[in-house]
Amino acid sequence: MATFLNRLGRFAFRRRRLVLMLWIVVLAAVGIGAGTISGKTTEGFTLPGTQSQQAIDLLHKEFPQASADGATARVVFEAPEGQTLASGTNKSDIEALVAKLRTAPQVASVADPYANRLVSEDGSIAYTQVAYKVSESDVSGAARDALRQVAERGEKSGLTVNMGGNAVQGKAGTGPAELIGVAVAAVTLVITFGSLLAAGLPLLMAIVGVGAAVLMLTMATAVFDMSSSSPTLALMLGLAVAIDYALFIVSRYRGELRRGQEPEEAAGRALGTAGSAVVFAGLTVMIALAGLTVIGIKSLVTIGLAAAFAVAVAVLVALTLLPAVLGLVGPRIMKGELKTRR
Repeated sequence: MATFLNRLGRFAFRRRRLVLMLWIVVLAAVGIGAGTISGKTTEGFTLPGTQSQQAIDLLHKEFPQASADGATARVVFEAPEGQTLASGTNKSDIEALVAKLRTAPQVASVADPYANRLVSEDGSIAYTQVAYKVSESDVSGAARDALRQVAERGEKSGLTVNMGGNAVQGKAGTGPAELIGVAVAAVTLVITFGSLLAAGLPLLMAIVGVGAAVLMLTMATAVFDMSSSSPTLALMLGLAVAIDYALFIVSRYRGELRRGQEPEEAAGRALGTAGSAVVFAGLTVMIALAGLTVIGIKSLVTIGLAAAFAVAVAVLVALTLLPAVLGLVGPRIMKGELKTRR
């Protein structure tokens, strides 16, 4: 393994332009593919063989109108101060709003707060439960707009309207947490290496690896049913392991340069030593994640396999693209150190 990785590191170092061009072509291809042939992720979570899943299946069979696993929304009405929901036009206003909800897109059923006793004892607060025919991820923008319009109409009538439930929430996406993590990693790497150039390489490898993995997973949604959490977990794990693996190799490469080795020899030795640790660490993580397949829960299987794929891409980037970039940087990776007395 060490001999093969040594040769691979030397090859990527010498043929750096070829390796870089190949990676650019791959990124361009998967980027185009993700934008043209991607499908939808799923929010469904099933537990085959459990009593709860059997109950949901039975509800689907006997009461399909109930939409047992569909999205839901709760709309809460509060009467103006000093009034009740039975006084004035409050009751008729709420009944009109409930009727409007029943005609909204994708709605399966709406509970009548008066008929179902969903009114507080003092008569100041009531709520209705809205069940949708589709899951949370499939709730359309028009359906969410209808909810907002009902709330606005209720506010104009003098009522206080609040909404909750998974149908109200927007689709989950990548928030600022990942960007904050990258910033923290950048500061840590600068402190570790004392060099902006050396610290930037692991981050660059992580961005390339995660980008390629997420784009490929996006393409895979056109063929496979994939949980909506799969790309998110792949992104998180991909960032973590890609930075670590590149950090090992860059650190060893700098150590070999300090010992007086030529850059190509240093790249070969870095991959032959630290690269072996990267391969075995990556395989360990991939096997552990792939072990989720034995559980038999479809959503967890796709999450585990997607994360394992992201780790595999991170290993491939560290073993091929990183030595090519080291070939471009050469001994300059030792320059630009941020030195202080401490």
